[in-house]
Amino acid sequence: MPDNCERAAILGGTPALADRAAAQAACRWPIITDEDIAAVTDVLRSGDLSLHRVTRQLEDDYRAWLGVRHALACCNGTSAIFAALHAFGLQPGDEVIVPTATYWASVMPVLWCGAVPIFCESEPEQLGLDPDDVAQPITGRTRAMVVVHLCGMPSRMEELLSIARRHNLKVLEDASHAHGARYRGRMVGTFGDAAVFSLQTNKLAPAGEGGVLVTNDDAIHEHAQCLGHFERLPDLKTPARRFAGTGFGQKHRMAPLSAAVARVQFRHLAERSGRRSANIEMLSRRLEPLGFQTFLPPAGIERVYFMYLIRNQPERTGLPTKTMVAALQAEGCDVAKLRYPLLHQQPVFTEGVFAQLARLQDLPRETLPTYRADALPRTTAAVRDLIQMPVFSAECPQVLEAYARAFEKVIACAADIAKETPRA
Repeated sequence: MPDNCERAAILGGTPALADRAAAQAACRWPIITDEDIAAVTDVLRSGDLSLHRVTRQLEDDYRAWLGVRHALACCNGTSAIFAALHAFGLQPGDEVIVPTATYWASVMPVLWCGAVPIFCESEPEQLGLDPDDVAQPITGRTRAMVVVHLCGMPSRMEELLSIARRHNLKVLEDASHAHGARYRGRMVGTFGDAAVFSLQTNKLAPAGEGGVLVTNDDAIHEHAQCLGHFERLPDLKTPARRFAGTGFGQKHRMAPLSAAVARVQFRHLAERSGRRSANIEMLSRRLEPLGFQTFLPPAGIERVYFMYLIRNQPERTGLPTKTMVAALQAEGCDVAKLRYPLLHQQPVFTEGVFAQLARLQDLPRETLPTYRADALPRTTAAVRDLIQMPVFSAECPQVLEAYARAFEKVIACAADIAKETPRA
């Protein structure tokens, strides 16, 4: 170990993060204030806990923010994704292009529409669907594409939309991680036939639970209302009003108490997300020279940070990822391996359960895909070295400095750590 190297904690040195409480406070989320409490109290005092006007006011917020024709508040992001896909008119056995590197809610609703997910590789720089791979599996049965702006990084929309137009595919943007992100000056959520923003507790504009479906397509909006918002159907001015007695049999509306929280959180979105982005980008610039890929946005992209992922590059850092994580944890860093498993490797697909969920057992087996865990080798290899970092939502220069110092200590001592710790 060099003489000027501060001993890494995993080798018996002092951890870089001495104040764990300060580190936890820096990452506390959501931020709840008296403003949130007052908004919820107003709804409670009204006694209207199902159809309070606050829900439509939240829809107005999103409609104006994005400049779209329609916004529909749903009970969660998953229900909003299902409603959008259902409104696409998917039929049994139709195929939908999806990423494997995403949360399950981006994909599982495809099955409940009777359709079949077709998994594709993710590209390494922006983490979304790889346009070079997406075009390969398209067949005469392909009807739609789910584009996920993973962790707040916009996908390569121009190329993906070009493929979709060429093959007449519907496009759903899952913007659940990406409130306020922009692709070439345009807000994500405004490119596809429909888009969904999740408002779950950890998201950038949380409601506790909730989701917002946005679209410029009148038919998609009307269908989503018929599917899950029967109380609105008497107000329709179209022939769909005839379904007012039943709707399409589901209930997706957002609870007004959640909408009240969501409106307050939305008002603070730009400020809070901006602070989080500034913190993370400052730390990323310290980590990049050490051998980590931090997914700073390329030119023309304005990303946000629902999650903060970095990629260890062992050939540069000198440590395999398992050892790197252990060394950083010894320094007091709240880091871990990526928590999202690749979906194409999950038993619901590899063991054929998907066919039962999608009610496709009677279709000829040769028309259904065979999901193999060893498929998509580029994405599988790429995620092995991803490290999940905490997000830093508060003003916390001392915590950020301590994290940077922890990484610098580990890299400076990498050779000794590699010799003195078990091989990963």
